[in-house]
Amino acid sequence: MSKKQAAVENTSVLKNFTPYKLKKGEEYMNDSQKDHFKSILRDWRNQLMEEVDRTVHHLQDEAANYPDPADRATQEEEFSLELRTRDRERKLIKKIDSTIEKIAQDDYGYCESCGIEIGIRRLEARPTADKCIDCKTLDEIREKQWGA
Repeated sequence: MSKKQAAVENTSVLKNFTPYKLKKGEEYMNDSQKDHFKSILRDWRNQLMEEVDRTVHHLQDEAANYPDPADRATQEEEFSLELRTRDRERKLIKKIDSTIEKIAQDDYGYCESCGIEIGIRRLEARPTADKCIDCKTLDEIREKQWGA
């Protein structure tokens, strides 16, 4: 995941988040846990969609043809930044949708590199995580070494 993608994910803090309470001897990624993560992902997606709606209304309401070129340039820059942010969030919404699909296919919660459990707490911190912390760390080390 690039730094930009991480920044987008970190900007969207979930409201009303309640950590999952693990029960002793509970099987990993049981129906209760899957429901927990589906709920987190849906809430997150809804929050992002509300931001999209807010942006559309803001762009419609604030669109003005300022006579001063500096004012026009400022407004265009603000709109450009807002649209860039929404584009990143649009990509995140796609990732959330594919994560929800992984839950439906029972592929959620396991590292796509090595196959081990990612872990409940890591998934709560980053619900769209698809790698365990070790594999992700190795990816980041490789990325630094290759300068990607």
